Amino acid sequence: MKLRSLLYVPAHSARFLQKAHERGADAIILDLEDAVPEADKDAARSGLAEAVGSVRQNGAKVFVRINAGPRQNDDALAACRAGAFGLMVPKVTSSAALDTLAGFIQVEEAALGRPALLFLALIENPAALLDARAIAGVDRVIGLVLGSEDLANAIGATPTPEVLRHPKLMLHYAAKAEGKLSLGLLQSSADYADTAALAVAAAEARAHGFDGATCVHPAAVPVLNAGFTPGTEERAWAERVLLASKETNGAFVLDGRMVDAPILARARKIIES
Repeated sequence: MKLRSLLYVPAHSARFLQKAHERGADAIILDLEDAVPEADKDAARSGLAEAVGSVRQNGAKVFVRINAGPRQNDDALAACRAGAFGLMVPKVTSSAALDTLAGFIQVEEAALGRPALLFLALIENPAALLDARAIAGVDRVIGLVLGSEDLANAIGATPTPEVLRHPKLMLHYAAKAEGKLSLGLLQSSADYADTAALAVAAAEARAHGFDGATCVHPAAVPVLNAGFTPGTEERAWAERVLLASKETNGAFVLDGRMVDAPILARARKIIES
């Protein structure tokens, strides 16, 4: 599944919802949590059916970031009934907690005859970070995301890129160990107007094997889409490698460099992405 850009949209804001489908994001995250004031949360949940239909017009996958705590189950049911593709589950504590949520919503899924909601797990505390591989191993989980600000608060740290780099890589390795998506940037992307810096951050993240990243402003979407997509030169190299491989049964030399099984696998992945 290709999720290069995931755009957060406050689920209570008609202004942001109206044009969300025009932004070109691979996924829209309808946010019921942090972006929505407490007084508006019930209305935002009630409006999910209309919102999901609106933002997916151009084919974007639609996730709903539900609330943790007492609102969780009702938010999840509303997302299920609205036809969302998946849930972004915040403040994940354990794989067991996700299994419990899955067990709760599967009754409604069966009644509606709809596919299972898939999960993006938002890791926001050190205990969950240390259990990230088990969380990634839950069947419904398709990817992991680090909640940087909340994790920093939980460990008493300042959320600088240097402080967050190691936790992000830990989460990245946990996701990849289970064959799941790893979403995030190793550098800060707080200034969405600095598209040059964002492009550098996306290129660095992709070089490490990250699959995409979330963003809060539409200006970041095309930068992330480009940053997590192989470039023309990279594709041309991959095509040359695969073409040359057809002429030999083993390792070979191309442009003065040895090409063996891992290099071939990388070339195939580039072409398939």
